[in-house]
Formats: sequence, structure tokens, C-alpha cells
Amino acid sequence: MYNFCTLFDSFYLSRGLALYRSLERTGASFHLYIFAFDDRSLRVLRALELRSATVIPLAEFEDPELLSVKPTRTRAEYCWTSTSSTILYVLEKFGVSDCTYLDADMMFFMPPDPLFAELGDDSITITEHRYTPRYDKSKLSGKYCVQFLTVKNDARGLTALRWWRAQCLAWCYDRHEDGKFGDQKYLDDWPQRFDGVHELQHLGGGMAAWNVQQYDVFEENGRVRGREQSTGREFDVIFYHFHYLRFLAGGRIELGRRVLTPNVLRLLYTPYIKLLFEQKAAVARIDLSFDPNGIGQEKALWKQPLLFVYRKALGIYNVFDVQKFLG
Repeated sequence: MYNFCTLFDSFYLSRGLALYRSLERTGASFHLYIFAFDDRSLRVLRALELRSATVIPLAEFEDPELLSVKPTRTRAEYCWTSTSSTILYVLEKFGVSDCTYLDADMMFFMPPDPLFAELGDDSITITEHRYTPRYDKSKLSGKYCVQFLTVKNDARGLTALRWWRAQCLAWCYDRHEDGKFGDQKYLDDWPQRFDGVHELQHLGGGMAAWNVQQYDVFEENGRVRGREQSTGREFDVIFYHFHYLRFLAGGRIELGRRVLTPNVLRLLYTPYIKLLFEQKAAVARIDLSFDPNGIGQEKALWKQPLLFVYRKALGIYNVFDVQKFLG
């Protein structure tokens, strides 16, 4: 049984549900603790009665320390501030042996067994960004991505986790300041600062738009596989992080400005976008007035041709009609 936790509000509702359904489809034995960050997501999640999930409302999760800093943080900053606290809450409240935080905008293509097999006697797993050199933002955003972070319920794990929570309560903002950025740069020195920290080695854990250019993606015997171009090493794609994906007004979708090959679009993005629309349909049966894919006034700005031309000039060319992926 793998214990996972994640957090999201209604803006990311279809993504969080897609994460859950993708874990289900792998056949893995898991339980996902979902921290619902607004009332709408809480209502829908409870109505769906997810068999392998526990839905936790803010009223049960937030403690005086979190509430004291909440007014000083934006919505995104408060989510980052809370990440370490969600892991700690699960470990302390439910007494599980370990808990792995997952970013909500990910999809699992295979069971996560190989990722956990690596941990062995260590207490913490952290995941590198593995940036493609031309997209390297490690100096600003950090060497490690919080996306998949395992902490065991032992002295070494809890020491690091409580230190991280204290740092995030003190400072966690969407800006670069004194070597800090959000909750993520705090991880940079963990292998030296704490005992029992393992850096994930499996290349199929942590693929994303910022590193996928280093791999050839292909299908073999019904599985999505990757091949590292520099070494020829092949591996199963365990999960992919769809961080830059945004739905736009007018039935369009943006996938960011990194190079994505036709195979990446076909084998990774297409099944994910289809899964998002399946979740959108499930939510519509409960709340017809709401679009859980997150199209709002901000996305309506794309109706302005000058803004679109400006984005294109910056190199953002991965804008498609959604039907390209649903047809």
C-alpha cells in the first residue's frame, strides 16, 4: 500500500482527479490523501466517493501556524507553504509508515513500484528536475522538484520534514530572494543537511516539459517507454508532470514553450488531456455550472490577437485546438 498526499482547489480539480484515476489504472495498491483547498472542490470530491482516497477539508487541516501566515501569501504561495504540512499531517494523524507528496498535475503511466524500491533503508526521496541544458533554471527554481517527495515516519524523515515546514512558514513566496524560491529551493542541500536522503535515479520518475527533450519516447508492448539520448538507456515512463498545461478560451490549449516532439504529444499529452476531459464530464454530473479544467477570465485574454502575437514572439508555440487531442 502506497500512501500519497496531494493538495488542490477547484481550479485544479480535473487535474487532481486525473492524478487519482491514473493511479487507479496502474493497478497499484494505494491511498491518496487529498487536501481540498476550497469548498467547491471539497463538495465535488465528497460526492464522487473515491474508494482509495480520504478527502481532508481545510477546516480540519489548518493549524494556528498556517492560519497566521495565510493572509500574507497568494493562493499559489499558500499551497506551497502547506506542502510540507500536508505530509506531516498524514504521518501524524493517520500513523502511516511513510507518505509521498504528489503534485496534482501529474499522470502515472505505470505502477510506482520501481521508485519506492530505490528508497531501501533511506528515509526520504527527492526528485531532480533534470533540466535540459537550454531550459536549466536550477539556480533560480532549485535542483529538485517537490513533485514526488517521500518521507518515512521515522526520526530522520520527521527531522527534515519539520525543518522544511518551519522554513516555509517563515518564508515561502513566488519570488527569488536570498537564494530562496517558494518551498523548492529549501531542498537544494538536503543530501548534505540531513541523513537518509535518496535522490531518485529512475528516469521514468519526473519526466516533464523541462527535460523530455533528452529522451526518445516510444511505445513498446503497450507501455510508454523512454530512451536517454546520451546513453541509450531505456526505461518505463512511470509518471509525467504536466506543469505548463493551460486551457484557453475558444477551445484551445497551451502546453508551454518547450520543444515537444510528435511522439511526446501523442503518447504523453493525448492520453492525459483525454483523461482530463473524462474528469470534467464526471464533475459536470455534480456541478454543471463549473468548468474544472480552469478556464477563466485570465484565459479569455487569449481572445485578444495582439496578446497572442506577443506570446508567439516569445516562443510560445505549443498552442493547439483541443480537438487535436480528443479526435
